[in-house]
Amino acid sequence: MQQAMDQAALAAQIGEVPVGAVVVDAEGSIIGTGYNRTITDHDPTAHAEIVALRDAAARLGNYRLPGARVYVTLEPCTMCMGAMVHARVSQVVFGAADPKTGACGSVLDIAAIDQINHHTQVAGGLLADACGTLLSDFFRARRAAIRAQKGKPPLANLIPTLPDASLPQTDASSPQSGTFPPLRGEDSS
Repeated sequence: MQQAMDQAALAAQIGEVPVGAVVVDAEGSIIGTGYNRTITDHDPTAHAEIVALRDAAARLGNYRLPGARVYVTLEPCTMCMGAMVHARVSQVVFGAADPKTGACGSVLDIAAIDQINHHTQVAGGLLADACGTLLSDFFRARRAAIRAQKGKPPLANLIPTLPDASLPQTDASSPQSGTFPPLRGEDSS
């Protein structure tokens, strides 16, 4: 779990929510690592677990990871649990519970659904306090930064503006505006 916490710290360094994950094989060797990259990659699926699963699958040349264990600092969401079920991960071990989107018992319990074709063992609470502290410290700092910005001009006010004279002039009675070419089918005279 310490390696997953190290990954979470990398996420925090780039302004991402500090969640980290590692995938280990049956012998305990790390075969995949990841941390949240949703903002950085503009990818809503780039959660730590997904990044780590992709890394492990690429290293092994197989999307199935039987016998693998995933250590993650925060209880996985439904998307991540679904991906771990599809990857045939044997066990998921998480640190802090997620009372808002946790899918290992806090909100939902994906692993307990009988109809699912693969069942993954789940264990929670490993280094829960330390994992929770990573998250609470991150959000505390983020809230302080937001409070410090109050009273300062919004970012839009900091963007330099062009004088009105530099903008193309339009004639409201004209079907065309400024220097833009006419639309197909419009008379250009």
